Amino acid sequence: MAHFPARIMALAMLALAHTAAPPAAAANAGQSASAKPAVAIFAAGCFWCVEADFDKVEGVLDTTSGYTGGKTDNPSYEDVASETTGHVEAVRVTYDPAKVSYKELLDYYWRHTDVTDGRGQFCDRGASYAPVIFVSDDEQRALAETQKHELETSKRFSRVAVRIEPAFRFWPAETEHQNYYKKNPLRYRYYRAGCGRDARIRQIWGSEYTN
Repeated sequence: MAHFPARIMALAMLALAHTAAPPAAAANAGQSASAKPAVAIFAAGCFWCVEADFDKVEGVLDTTSGYTGGKTDNPSYEDVASETTGHVEAVRVTYDPAKVSYKELLDYYWRHTDVTDGRGQFCDRGASYAPVIFVSDDEQRALAETQKHELETSKRFSRVAVRIEPAFRFWPAETEHQNYYKKNPLRYRYYRAGCGRDARIRQIWGSEYTN
């Protein structure tokens, strides 16, 4: 309680400063508001790996492994793995648009995905591991569809099997799946290498893939 008067004074001074803010300060405030964190949702097989990949991107503030795209409420890992829920393993990426754009995140996503395989990713097979871009608005959809079309017309790949779907409710996965690569680094590295993820992406993307 000893600091209470000081806190009141600080709040009063802050209010006065906002009242007297010149037009330039007001404009800057508007810019800050427009750069509030944004969200993207990507699925590309095992969410441990997708989360680890996106955590390396400058401007990404947070990543959350979870389940989305299906109809079952509050699914568990076992539920989704049973291939009966319609959900896929996905990662919710919270990012700072002032540091990284959605377009740049899409560029990164393609180059960390086997875009030719719609029936799973790498050693993980089944619908719950399918590659999907979940778009939350018209701008995200337009960017995703444009980039997919560019890949298709490039004839670089036999097919581009990544789906683009509207964002559904996202269910965060169990605590043990969050930041798995940090909590269990040895098991994670063994799994990733054994699954052939990096080897396959290097095969199809070459020098454009950076692990």
